Amino acid sequence: LLVAQANEMLECVDFFPVKLMGKEGVDTSVNNASVRHVLKVSFEEELGGKDCYVIGSYCSETDRFVPDSELTYTRADLRYDDGWFYASKSFFDSAKNRRINWGWVVETDSREDDIEKGWAGLLGLPRQMWLDTSGKRLMQWPIQEINNLRTRQVSFHNRELEGRSMFEITGITAAQADVEVTFDLPVLEDNSRIRDATHVADAVLFNNGNSLGCVYGPFGLLALASNDLSEQTAIFFKIIRHGNGYSVIMGSDENRSSLRENVQKIPHGTFLDIDPRHEKISLRCLIDHSIIESYGAGGRNVITSRVYPKLAIGEAAKLYAFNNGTEGVTM
Repeated sequence: LLVAQANEMLECVDFFPVKLMGKEGVDTSVNNASVRHVLKVSFEEELGGKDCYVIGSYCSETDRFVPDSELTYTRADLRYDDGWFYASKSFFDSAKNRRINWGWVVETDSREDDIEKGWAGLLGLPRQMWLDTSGKRLMQWPIQEINNLRTRQVSFHNRELEGRSMFEITGITAAQADVEVTFDLPVLEDNSRIRDATHVADAVLFNNGNSLGCVYGPFGLLALASNDLSEQTAIFFKIIRHGNGYSVIMGSDENRSSLRENVQKIPHGTFLDIDPRHEKISLRCLIDHSIIESYGAGGRNVITSRVYPKLAIGEAAKLYAFNNGTEGVTM
């Protein structure tokens, strides 16, 4: 039984099994001790919609699903994507034994713009899904066939990004790029002088322009950037104090993504489920003209941005690596 708040509408329900171990998918009819089940719902909200899910156990004899946790319709819920991603549907690919999910990237410009274009909304790139080793969340990653679209390649190794620095990544067409990058931090020592920032408002935490409470960062990529940087979409990380440890924030900030008016430009963000003391911070960004799909930590979290640049289009679009923090990081 799904119970929504009075002002919410649930749609595009999906229900499927996932294997406890490995990345292989299974057919929807499979139900045994080797699988758990995922119940996903799409619900509308003021700024678009969200695809949320719970993981649990399903008994086919009683036709009863018992989730590990209940949907709250808040940020506490597990989400496929913390950006513009909605109404997704998964299917089992029996040819390669994988579960693939495909979702809708909504328009965030005006209705009048949609009418003028004659269309609205695009599909994101297909993602393979599997259960992570903890059994507590789904992992997502672009399907392997996406790699066949790669042509020119550039690479940098052990590049030091000092505090307050940036550099342009050249040699590619930045309007369509597949970027894989890893950030390595110096040893995280005792930073007790920096207060716990986990209770700071989301509008601050997920804003690339604000470094309040940061031990490191913000650092990351500036995608679909114009030459004068008046347009840019920042995909970034921040390291903040959290109790006796640290938390990693992953964000995609659209505030400066376009010089156009009548476009929704908001910062998206989430807490990345890794410990920066023991793991490097990895990011994969798929940039395609007006959509940026960002996968953090091997697919633990995903953020999709929908942007409408006026200057940063085609060959005029640029890609930068940046570090706006005071402490250096290695890329």
